Amino acid sequence: MRVLQSLLIIISFCAASAFAQGPPPAKVVVAKITSREVAENRPFLGLLYYDRVSHVSTEVAGLIDSVKVGAGDRVSAGSPLVTLDTELLEQEIAISRARVAQLELRSRHAEKNYKRFAELFAQAGVSERDHDDALYLYQDALKEQQVAENGLATLMIKKRKSVITAPFAGVILAKQVDRGDWVQPGRELVSIGSSNDLFVRVPVAETILKFITIGEKVAVEINAFGRQTEGVIEDLDPIADPQTKNIFLKVKIPAMARVAENMSATVFVPTSSRRQLAIIPRDALVNFQGKDFVYTVKEDKAAMLPVNIVTFLGDQVAADNPHFEAGMAVVVEGNERLRPDQAVIIGGEK
Repeated sequence: MRVLQSLLIIISFCAASAFAQGPPPAKVVVAKITSREVAENRPFLGLLYYDRVSHVSTEVAGLIDSVKVGAGDRVSAGSPLVTLDTELLEQEIAISRARVAQLELRSRHAEKNYKRFAELFAQAGVSERDHDDALYLYQDALKEQQVAENGLATLMIKKRKSVITAPFAGVILAKQVDRGDWVQPGRELVSIGSSNDLFVRVPVAETILKFITIGEKVAVEINAFGRQTEGVIEDLDPIADPQTKNIFLKVKIPAMARVAENMSATVFVPTSSRRQLAIIPRDALVNFQGKDFVYTVKEDKAAMLPVNIVTFLGDQVAADNPHFEAGMAVVVEGNERLRPDQAVIIGGEK
């Protein structure tokens, strides 16, 4: 019993000592805060849309043999979308080729006959009328052959246009036909949006237009996936909303998969003049009770500092807190497990 009591006393003493010492040192990676002139921005909700849309139609009538795409498919420029049945057309082409071959024979025969008459006419062996008749027959045969060749070329164009292709790389927005449908020239078959012309339409108050520059890069977040990307303010719509007086910005973003028209996106639009702000890596941010903080290192211990974010810059944020200075180190890896005043070991710097 005395031995057991002694062991319990020792265990209790060790536990109390460990508790008094606090958690063990944490190994972290830090990055330096920078400073530069940037404008404040605010998030505005916009909608995705394709600025360039083609309603693909057919130039020739025919029965649809196959539809090779469906709504949502991504296609490259020149890839087949719809093919028409060409069985009857192939027969017309075969007949036309045979007709061209037949007229080539007739032309060669008329040419030889004309040359024979030309030699005899030079020797006064035939009359001028016979010579002219031979020349006429030869020229007529050539013209008839040319007409047949043009007809064959027209059929070949018709065959080529029986395969309707994508005018540019993009995504299929809608499919209006299916196999077995009879289509006439001009009927819409599919609609395709250009993947290189993906935009966000963002309503903003007219009072902040003075802070916006065409061609300026802005941070964009695709809300469905929480995906961050960078957009460019390309232009603005020439007509404002008559009720709210909002102006619609056109923000171009890179091509991306798994997006659809009218999906929402958040665009961080400048709302002030430029001023000097602290630039902090976004990985340094930790959220505690709904507020943003970062950890810095003071005397080998973690120190928590509040962050007032005024601008989002993709993988960085800008803050206006006076306690941030250029060159200050903030924790960007290992911060999710840190506690204030916890001992830290800096294992690297980004």
